[in-house]
Amino acid sequence: MPLGTLDRTAPPLFNQGQSALSKLIFFGALALFLMVADARFHLVQPIRAAVGAVLYPVQWLALKPVQFVVGGSRYFEDLQTAQRNEEEARKALMQQAERASQADTLAQDNARLRALLELRQTTQAPGRAAEVLYDAADPYTRKIVIDQGLTDGVAAGSPVIDADGVLGQVTQVLPFTSEVTLVIDRDLSIPVQNTRTGVRSVAFGDASAHGAGLELRFMAANADLQEGDLLSTSGVDGVYPPGLPVAKIERIERRADSAFARIYCVPLARVTAARYVLVLAPTGAPAAPPAPPAPARGKKPEPKADKKAAERAR
Repeated sequence: MPLGTLDRTAPPLFNQGQSALSKLIFFGALALFLMVADARFHLVQPIRAAVGAVLYPVQWLALKPVQFVVGGSRYFEDLQTAQRNEEEARKALMQQAERASQADTLAQDNARLRALLELRQTTQAPGRAAEVLYDAADPYTRKIVIDQGLTDGVAAGSPVIDADGVLGQVTQVLPFTSEVTLVIDRDLSIPVQNTRTGVRSVAFGDASAHGAGLELRFMAANADLQEGDLLSTSGVDGVYPPGLPVAKIERIERRADSAFARIYCVPLARVTAARYVLVLAPTGAPAAPPAPPAPARGKKPEPKADKKAAERAR
């Protein structure tokens, strides 16, 4: 076939229409027109709103995994922060509770010490303040141990009081501590006097099931006693100064088959919760002998033999 007879045009299958340059110019002009029209007349706003409404579910679904991951990490961070804050708050609360308890204890101790100081001023017998260390180990006795002993001048038999009344008596003295038998011990007795009637009696520690009180024994059934009468030390024993409050009558049992009444009393002192006490000197303690006068300077004391010879010469 001769070469001149060949058809050099593109077949219909590969017909591309307009050229690429013309298409670029057309679509560029169209885009520029739409931008200007949208900027001046907002022609594309309804189309944009419709497209946004149609694509919103797709955007919501696409953002959910990201929000889940971010929210989960933030949740665990917040949980750890909340746990740390709770632990710190508990520690702070415990410290504040401890400080409040210490403040209450110090306030109570200060009040008791002030009361002891006031009682020391009103009591004529000399005394010294002491602190209760612990209760005695014997469960069948009512005794405490204080932090004053022989080195502090405490003597056996010294009465011990607190801010409310008579607490007991020193029964054993060690070099640095002393043992105090409480008024509710069954082996201790105190001469007392009814402040209302002036009748004297003896109060014994109650060893019965009543337990933590005193009992007036050998009182006639018709004795002038009433519930609520105040009992104070009579001072006839030479140990306790007179006028110290001891107990208050709580209950009186008068029985027809007995000539004596059973009188139960409640001690006024804090026998089970004393913290600070005052140890008094016994009223019957012998006074220290006066010191001999010192000889005058430059003058020697004459011997007794020389004094007798001088008297004979006279």
